[in-house]
Amino acid sequence: MEDLAVVETVAGGRVPSSKKRNRLLYYLGRDRYLYLFLLPALVFYLVFKYSPLYGELIAFKDFQIMKGIWNSPWVGLKHFNDLLSSQDFWQVFRNTMLLNVYKLVFVFPAPIILALMLNEVRFNGFKRLIQNLLYLPHFISWVVLGGVIVAVLSPSTGIINTLLEKGFGIEPVYFMAHSGWWPVVFTFSSIWQSAGWGTILYLAAMATIDPQLYEAAKIDGASKLRQIWHVTLPGIRPTIAILLILQMGQITDVGFEQVYNLQNEAVFGVSDVISTYVYRMGLQAAQYSYSTAVGLFQGVIALILMFAVNKITKAMGENGLW
Repeated sequence: MEDLAVVETVAGGRVPSSKKRNRLLYYLGRDRYLYLFLLPALVFYLVFKYSPLYGELIAFKDFQIMKGIWNSPWVGLKHFNDLLSSQDFWQVFRNTMLLNVYKLVFVFPAPIILALMLNEVRFNGFKRLIQNLLYLPHFISWVVLGGVIVAVLSPSTGIINTLLEKGFGIEPVYFMAHSGWWPVVFTFSSIWQSAGWGTILYLAAMATIDPQLYEAAKIDGASKLRQIWHVTLPGIRPTIAILLILQMGQITDVGFEQVYNLQNEAVFGVSDVISTYVYRMGLQAAQYSYSTAVGLFQGVIALILMFAVNKITKAMGENGLW
C-alpha cells in the first residue's frame, strides 16, 4: 500500500513536488542495481565527452600554453571571422561535405542491401561464414587497411593494375594519386570497412518482424521481392530512420584515420577534410585557438543538421531520437 501511495497521482493529473521526489527515490531504490550497471557509461561520458567541453573556451581566446586557458587573453569571435574568410577552410569544408554525400548515397544503403541478402540465406553455416568475412574489416585498424588498399591499387605491383594490364591491355592507373579516382577509392573502402558491421543492426530489426506477415503476403501471391518491399523494408524503417539521423550528425566529420592513411599530396585538393585540417593547423602549426574554432564550428553545424533531420523524420511519422 505504501508503494502504491508513492506512485499515485492526485486529482487533475498534477503531482506535487514532494510526491515527485518520493516517486523518484522509490524507482532509484527499486532499480538500484540496474543504475549501478549504467554508472560506468555515465562516468565515461562525463570524463571524456562533457568535461573536455571546457576546452572550447580556447576558440574565443588567444590561447597561450604558459598562461593556460583561463588566463589567456579573450579575443571573442576573431578566430571564427578568420576561418569564415579563409579560402582554405571553405575548400576543406567542401571536400568534407562532398565525401559525406558519397557516404550517404553509397555507404549508408550498403548494410541494408547486405542485410536483405543475408536474411534470405537459409543455410546457416554459409550464412555465418559470410557474416564473419563481412564483419572482419571493422576490427582492423585503418593503418592496416590503408596499407592493404595502397598495395592492391599500386600502379606497379598492385593486383588491380596487373589484371587491367594483363587482361585488358590497359595502362596502369595511379588510383591513389588521381583526384578523380581517390573519392571512388574512399567510398568503396568505407563500404568494405563498415557495411558488414552495420548489417548486425538491420538483421536484428528483421528478426523482430512477425513471420505471419510473410505468410499473409505469400497467400496473397506476393513474390519474394514484393515481400521484401512490403514487409521487410517497412519492418526495419524505424531502424533506418534512427541510423539516418545519427549519420546526419556525423556529416561534417569524415573520420581522421581513414582519410589520413589514404591521402597524399597529389590528391590534397579533394582529400583534405576538416579533421585533417584541424590536425595540421592545431598540432603541426600550433594554432590551437584557430583549430578549436574550426572544430566548434564543425560540431555546431552537425548539431543543427541532426536536429533538422530528427524533426523531419518525426514529421514523416517515424520515431526520432527524442
